[in-house]
Amino acid sequence: MDENFSRLNAVEAALVRALHSAALRTAEACGKELPEALSFELERPRRADQGDRASNVAMQLARAFSMPPRDIAARIAGSLQEGCQDLLDRVEVAGPGFINLFLSHRWFAEAASQVLQQGERYGAVDLGQGRRVQVEFVSANPTGPLHIGHGRGAAVGDAVARILSFTGWNVEREYYLNDAGLQIETLGRSTQARYFEVCGRSELAPLPEDGYKGDYLLDLAERIRKEEGDRFLATPLAESLPWFERYAADHILEGIREDLERFGVLFDSWFSEASLYERDLVSHAMEDLKKRGYAFESNGALWFKSTAFADDKDRVLIRSNGVPTYFASDVAYHHDKFVRRGFDRVIDVWGADHHGYVPRMKAAVEAMGRAPDDFKALLIQLVALKRDGKIVSMSTRAGEFVTLRSVLDEVGVDATRFFFLMRRSDSQLDFDLDLAKKQSSDNPVYYLQYAHARISSLLREWEGRGGDVAALRRDGTPLPDLLFDNREARALAETLATFPVEMAGASADLAPHVVTAYALNLAGAFHSFYNTNRILGESTEVERGRLRLAEAVRIVLATCLGLLGVSAPERM
Repeated sequence: MDENFSRLNAVEAALVRALHSAALRTAEACGKELPEALSFELERPRRADQGDRASNVAMQLARAFSMPPRDIAARIAGSLQEGCQDLLDRVEVAGPGFINLFLSHRWFAEAASQVLQQGERYGAVDLGQGRRVQVEFVSANPTGPLHIGHGRGAAVGDAVARILSFTGWNVEREYYLNDAGLQIETLGRSTQARYFEVCGRSELAPLPEDGYKGDYLLDLAERIRKEEGDRFLATPLAESLPWFERYAADHILEGIREDLERFGVLFDSWFSEASLYERDLVSHAMEDLKKRGYAFESNGALWFKSTAFADDKDRVLIRSNGVPTYFASDVAYHHDKFVRRGFDRVIDVWGADHHGYVPRMKAAVEAMGRAPDDFKALLIQLVALKRDGKIVSMSTRAGEFVTLRSVLDEVGVDATRFFFLMRRSDSQLDFDLDLAKKQSSDNPVYYLQYAHARISSLLREWEGRGGDVAALRRDGTPLPDLLFDNREARALAETLATFPVEMAGASADLAPHVVTAYALNLAGAFHSFYNTNRILGESTEVERGRLRLAEAVRIVLATCLGLLGVSAPERM
């Protein structure tokens, strides 16, 4: 059963193990054998007098044991009472054979104490064990400013990198710079046309039909004219085009870097597509595929044998005219990642429109001799902005789109990042601008940050009354059991106990939304605890104990916010 425990929370995993062991002891005592496919459930009872969890394991064993479920439940309950004194306060049999489990106050106290003992490393399960992983994300063409779709990809990629680093991976963030190919030439011609337009001579270089039509190029053209004057009016278009290509790409890329830095996203490396050709990496990758038997020539072209990896057809790498396809560049790029740079794992964050591209890229990685799971493509679905309850109209074909910068200006970095990370990356996201600006509990990021600020305020107030916060944080003694006499305190401690398992799931699934959901759940548990338990002004033992429990919550909230790239304010 061990493989089933990884996604249970800490409480349920311990209880399932204990129940399974007790059922095994009961079977041996009765001269029976447990069914190989034994499966039972843990439920959360509706009433406090029914325990913290209830199990139907006895009813699952009735046929195999040829005994009434209630008799089996009584035997299992007795075995549990003997072997789980630290975990369980008591066990009761109810109804036709349910086993009601009451967790001990000591268990709750120890669960919360673990957070204080481990501090900011609590939850840092070592899944990566130092292995190297590259996360490549954003990678927007330097042909225009970042829009909100790029912003969501930036938030997801950066949060995934933070989560992987926290869980033991050696992470490198990379931006793949598409600085070669037709899109750069189109950008140059579009900028050139806009320059002639602001100079009043648009008839000399009309905007190409497939050109970039956003107003940002008009602003860029105005800047060029201010810096360069009219000197290009007398220069042949073909001669000045490389200058416009380089100038536009460099300045747009500068703006992209500025937006990402403001958004809290920094890259370890910026990889140039052009360098694949400058360093002859494409031909090296093609030769390697040939040696491995996965590239062949046909009709003057070089093909990748992707059908060997369940792709629906083979793919062209080098056209018959000698020009590499985009796929050849991507194969060479990933060949460089795995073969030359030696990453153990590669994660690409792509737009959802690349869905059909994933199988052939995975096939190429397998052809390099890597395992299928060494490569993962995270797909980012579209973002729909809402204002006043209505969807904000966007049309990229007309060159009109909502930039990441404009959203940051309106709602700030914290709200933008958090809202981008609230849903699975491959599900469409409705981003409510009005909600993101609210300073109330209706706004999830405000609700979460307020919990952290409230705890910080409690500690300041206690310190103002003569308390020593530094000593409180150094205190390594277990929390007193008496703190957990009420349901809210137990729920809060149990929520804290689930954090390592939640982090393991978020890391394994590359799922930042798991962290946002957990953090909101923890904040909710704290607010419920705070509203039903006075903290300051109680007896010394209770006051100090509840402050330490609150500090454990603050530690985990700060960790969650940091993993999401959101600030953890001490005052609001």
